[in-house]
Amino acid sequence: MNAALSVKGLNKYFHEPDTFQVLRDVGFEVKKGEFVAIVGKSGSGKSTLLYLLSTMDTDYEGSITIDGTTVTGLSQNELSRFRNAHIGFVFQFHYLLPEFSVLDNVMLPALKLGKKPKELIEASAMELLTMLDIKGHEMKKASKISGGQQQRVAIARALINEPAIIMGDEPTGNLDSKNTKVVFDVFRQLAKEKGQTIIAVTHDDEFAANCDRIIEMVDGKIMS
Repeated sequence: MNAALSVKGLNKYFHEPDTFQVLRDVGFEVKKGEFVAIVGKSGSGKSTLLYLLSTMDTDYEGSITIDGTTVTGLSQNELSRFRNAHIGFVFQFHYLLPEFSVLDNVMLPALKLGKKPKELIEASAMELLTMLDIKGHEMKKASKISGGQQQRVAIARALINEPAIIMGDEPTGNLDSKNTKVVFDVFRQLAKEKGQTIIAVTHDDEFAANCDRIIEMVDGKIMS
């Protein structure tokens, strides 16, 4: 079985104001359906690592393979298309379009990808909103629902293109403990029942402890 993600010999430097190595020979694999937390103190390199995995930053040494495709060396256009098709993002802030409806927000990435007709995309979006317990709110503006609901809509949006991997950057960082548990349980269910691969950077020890595996970063290296 292909790994969902394979990282080999990753080195990353920042050059301002002086040259500084932020990632040092980082290598690991994530299996399909695995729910992995990346943890570490501020400055450990965990957010930089996630940014490289997301294919947004291409200035690094080493190689990154996602769902069988080596993304290292692809053009910006190829990476943009690859991201939209294979990676779903959930950030600390939901980044929903406030004036659009909940349903429209979820459908947007699939409309952009353009692989399915609008009716099918709408049906998939409604299925996800039902699964995430947002049914009944789909026609409301995204600004008119609660913070916990907004983050669940952001998860639905991340899932709409059936991505190989969901990447979370502090996905519960803005939520209270009740909604943190709701989001964690959604991720847990997605990994267990749908075989969804999830990689989340988190400061939340309890969130991390309940994942399948913890990758701890210290001074740009993985502590095994």
